[in-house]
Amino acid sequence: MLSNRSHCGLAKVRANLAQRIAERTCGLGDDELTPPLNWSAYALRKEWNQRKHVVAPWWAENSKEVYSSGFANLATAVANWNASTAGRRRGARMRFPRFKGKRATQSCRFTTGSTWLVDRDRRHVRLPTLGVIRTHESTRKLARHVERGAARIRSATVSFRAGRWFVSFSVEITRNDVTPARPCSTVGVDLGVKSLAVLSTGEVVPNPKHLEVAQRELLRLQRQLARRRGPGSRAEESSQRWRKTRTRVAVLHARVANARRDGLHKLSTRLVRSFGVIVLEDLNVAGVMRNRRLARHVAGVGMAELRRQIEYKAAWSGSYVHAADRWYASSKTCSGCGAV
Repeated sequence: MLSNRSHCGLAKVRANLAQRIAERTCGLGDDELTPPLNWSAYALRKEWNQRKHVVAPWWAENSKEVYSSGFANLATAVANWNASTAGRRRGARMRFPRFKGKRATQSCRFTTGSTWLVDRDRRHVRLPTLGVIRTHESTRKLARHVERGAARIRSATVSFRAGRWFVSFSVEITRNDVTPARPCSTVGVDLGVKSLAVLSTGEVVPNPKHLEVAQRELLRLQRQLARRRGPGSRAEESSQRWRKTRTRVAVLHARVANARRDGLHKLSTRLVRSFGVIVLEDLNVAGVMRNRRLARHVAGVGMAELRRQIEYKAAWSGSYVHAADRWYASSKTCSGCGAV
């Protein structure tokens, strides 16, 4: 149902653009072309409300937030593509939005709701239309902030990843972050593959290599997945065993990603809480990833993710982050006299 709604809006945008391109190739002027379609979330949602009784008679079975969040994401994606094509957006050029497949991450954002947390055993949340749902983790810490008036829940996002359902809350909260223990101290962080990080203090942070540890089990599951009847075979639909193996592969990837993210959070938090100035090297990670011999090892480290975490955590605690120039001859410079 989510994909049908998104396909309806995206198909209309694509049809309007294709019609204008075809008319322009026929020699028509700009004033003679088909009027452009308004890509804003408000306009797309307004047109959906006018046609939903015809194209989706089942629309009332779901919350209105399901459709609103989908059109908001579509409007953002089209606007980003338009800005990237016109040169107003930094970074690599973005492609035009594509239709969402069944294997894509499915999510929905709820922005309306009076009571999100249920005061029963601090393990239940209330979502629009879905009702009261039990959570695996306790909501006690967030509930205490809300009860004191120090936090306000703005929205809830429900997503499905690796066979599990997640609900994440966007919270407006008053933070009281701890200042660095040594605000006048400086540390340099050199990221690598053999070791996760080498600090200027002499400490060497080992690389746990979560992906390399799980590589043997991952290869076994992927071989098993290739031997079973999947969507690429002549069968009309995939077998049940193929679906189970695919879920196991996704769960293993999610476990590796979670372990990597946990280690990076612990390292970044320790650096921010210990030093007042953190110096990072401005690495060309995308360029290194083009090397097929190093790509998997570099991706398993998460260099860009570590820098992102350090930057936003430093802004919370008052630390300063400096990115050293990637062309600076640091390895050729004497640490004593400064001669290159």
